[in-house]
Amino acid sequence: MSDWPEGRNGGPDERYGRGSASPRPESARAMPHVRRRPAPPQSPPRIPPQQGQGYDGYGEAPGYDSGYNTGQVYGGGQGGGGRGGDSGYVQPRYAPDWGRRIKVGALTLVVVLLAVSIGTYFWADGKLKREVDLSKVIDRPGEGDGTNYLIVGSDSREGMTAEDKKKLHTGSAEGKRTDSMMILHDGSNGPTMISLPRDSNVEIPSFVGSESGKKFEATGRTTKLNAAYAEDGPELLVRTVEFNTGLRIDHYVEIGFGGFANIVDAIGGVEMDIPKAFKDKKSGADFQAGKQTLNGEQSLAFVRTRYAFAGSDLDRTKNQQKFLAALASQTATPSTILNPFKLYPTMGAGLDTVVVDKDMSLWSLGNMFFAMKGVTGGEGTSMNIPLSGQSVNGNLVWDKDKVKQLVEQLKNDEKVTVKGS
Repeated sequence: MSDWPEGRNGGPDERYGRGSASPRPESARAMPHVRRRPAPPQSPPRIPPQQGQGYDGYGEAPGYDSGYNTGQVYGGGQGGGGRGGDSGYVQPRYAPDWGRRIKVGALTLVVVLLAVSIGTYFWADGKLKREVDLSKVIDRPGEGDGTNYLIVGSDSREGMTAEDKKKLHTGSAEGKRTDSMMILHDGSNGPTMISLPRDSNVEIPSFVGSESGKKFEATGRTTKLNAAYAEDGPELLVRTVEFNTGLRIDHYVEIGFGGFANIVDAIGGVEMDIPKAFKDKKSGADFQAGKQTLNGEQSLAFVRTRYAFAGSDLDRTKNQQKFLAALASQTATPSTILNPFKLYPTMGAGLDTVVVDKDMSLWSLGNMFFAMKGVTGGEGTSMNIPLSGQSVNGNLVWDKDKVKQLVEQLKNDEKVTVKGS
C-alpha cells in the first residue's frame, strides 16, 4: 500500500514526472492552469456565386476551401481581386439593352414631331385672314358632291413699297381689282380647274351689300365679271359666279401681287418650260423659249402678260393654270415640307397675304393646294369656261348649254367631258 496521495504512483522523486530521477529544482514554481474561454466560431466569408455556380448547404461554393482554422487571410484568395479587406466581389458587366434604347428613342422622336406638327398647324391656322363672309351671299345654289373653290388673284398692292411696285410693274392704282379668277373642283374623279376670263359678260343679280346690309334688287344689267368684285368685293363676286353658273362655291381664296411673288421667292423659284419666247412692256415680261427657273418678279410678269398673245386674256388664263400647277407641284415636295428653313418662310409668305372665307380651315387650304398639284397629272383637267364665240361690247359670252352641262358634271362629281375654250 503506497503512502502517496491518490493519483500518484511514484515516490517522492517522481512528483514532476513519471520516471524522473531528478530532484525538484529549487527555482521551479508551480504554474497554475488557466482555463481559457473558447472563442466563438467564425463563419467563412460568403462569396457570391459566379455564373454557372451554386452554393452548398453551408453557404459555400462547391469545392471552396475556406481555410478555416488554418491561418489563412480571408478575402485574399485566388480570383477575389480584393486587397486590404475587400470582399473580393466583382460587379458583373451587362451588355446594353439596344432594343429598349431604340424603342425609347423612337417614342421620344414621335412625341417631338407630334408636338412640332401641332404647334405649326395652330401657328399657321392663326395667320389666315378669314375676312370673307359667305353667309351674306343670298339665294345660293344647292350643294353638290366634291368641293368647289373660287381662287382669285387680285391686283392688291397692300404692303408694297414704291420700289416694290416699280420692280414688279404693278402700277400705283388704289384699291384692288381681280386680275384672274378660277374655279377649282376637287372630287373623286380628279381635280378640274376652270378659268373665268375677267372680261366675261355676266349679269349682276340681286344681292345684299357686304358692308351696308342693304338689299339691291336685280335690274338685268350685264357687265364684266371683274366689275362685280370692284362694286362690292368678294361676296358679290361669289354671288355673281353662282348666279351665272348655277354652281355653289364652298370656299373663297384670294392672293395679291406681293404675296404671290413672295411665295415664289420663298421656295427658290418655279421651273417652267416656255414653248415660245415673248416680251411685254406692261407686265415686264421678257422670256426666252426653253426650261428656266422664274423668280417672284418674273413669275408675276408671266401670269399677268396678255398683250403679247393673239388670244389675249384666254392665252393668259392658260398660262396662269400652267404656272399654278407647277407652283403647287414644286412646293408640295419632301424637300420643302420636311425642311423648316423652306417650309416656314413659304407658309409665312403665303399666309400673310392670303384672304379666305370665315369657314376655311388650314386643312381645307391644304387640300386645295394638293388638288392644284394634281390638275396637270393623272385625271386632272384644266380648261377655260366654254365660250360662244360672240361678244357684247367687247366682253366674252359664255356658251350657256355647255356651261350647264359642265356644271351638272361637277355637281354630280362625274368625269368632265365638256371641252373648254
